[in-house]
Amino acid sequence: MKRIVIDCRESGTSTGRYLDKLVEQIHKLKPSYEIILLAKHHRKDFLKQIAPSYRIVEASFKEFTFAEQLGFKKQINQLKADLVFFPMVQQPVWYKGRVVTAMLDLTTIRFRTHTKNWFVFTLKREVYKWVNKRVAKKSAQLITISDFVRHDIAEYCRVSTDKITVAYPSADKITDPVVPVTALQKKPFLLYVGRPGAHKNLNRLIDSYAILRKNNPDLVLVLAGKTDREYQKLREYARQKVGKGILFTGFISDGQLRWLYENAAVYVFPSLSEGFGLPGLEAMQYGLPVASSNATCLPEVYKDAAIYFNPFSSQHIAAKVQQVLDDPKLANKLRANGRKLVGTYSWQRMAKQTLAVFKKALDQ
Repeated sequence: MKRIVIDCRESGTSTGRYLDKLVEQIHKLKPSYEIILLAKHHRKDFLKQIAPSYRIVEASFKEFTFAEQLGFKKQINQLKADLVFFPMVQQPVWYKGRVVTAMLDLTTIRFRTHTKNWFVFTLKREVYKWVNKRVAKKSAQLITISDFVRHDIAEYCRVSTDKITVAYPSADKITDPVVPVTALQKKPFLLYVGRPGAHKNLNRLIDSYAILRKNNPDLVLVLAGKTDREYQKLREYARQKVGKGILFTGFISDGQLRWLYENAAVYVFPSLSEGFGLPGLEAMQYGLPVASSNATCLPEVYKDAAIYFNPFSSQHIAAKVQQVLDDPKLANKLRANGRKLVGTYSWQRMAKQTLAVFKKALDQ
């Protein structure tokens, strides 16, 4: 029986959601492989719950460290795997065994984090660029989550598109009971959920909200996400640009998030770069009309279930959002198309496609 080792060190993080769903679905499919999961200590119990028949080995090596390059490599070598799956490019770059890597996007290469030291960030990003190219070439097969990213990887890393398989992820409904956000009850509001990095383009979203408020004085803009330095900087920008009317929720529970999805007027997604764009798909599950950037993969993923705008124009963002607010027929069409679209994506199908890539790599 072939032995496959899966690097699960990212389990439990925002980017590790893809990994957790993949492991859960692969376990349900019961492939004829011996599968070993490498995980940090605090995620071992969770992984045992979703994949009880798999052996779980502790691996607490931090990503992008010498310990990862040396100690983690040694640990993997000792496991004598026929194949190792890395769900991100963070891996021992000199490991010589057969590897499949998931490269979800190249956003970090395209955008910098303004709250971090410029010199340190620039140096790390140059290393990250090299790692991406090295990993793309040494991996037997690559997996990504949209056709846009497939071509982006092929061009940037100079590898054939034949080496890269697209396996779309999916979205899950929140099962926690609804918990109202009392400050927003009986108020019309726009919603954004997620991190505030530079590529998320939230400054222009705030600018567009300033335009929208002229004709919609009661409209609130909700930016939902855990407070960090980026959000603190954005809060100051909002205070200077708009003053009142923007609610920064900070951390919210799943029950509160569900309420926001179920009660918002429009979900606005102004991102300049995405690998897939899961938040918009999550919003569609709740019948929330989506106004989305037309950048990168988003039209590919959302198809006719969103209205699109130029993310570089605050005026265009405002105009398209206003169009949804003013046109109930358009909003209802987006709701219906969104619910239909969500049903076309499947975590199980993604897992089956991933297993097919594993087989292809093992047969090479």
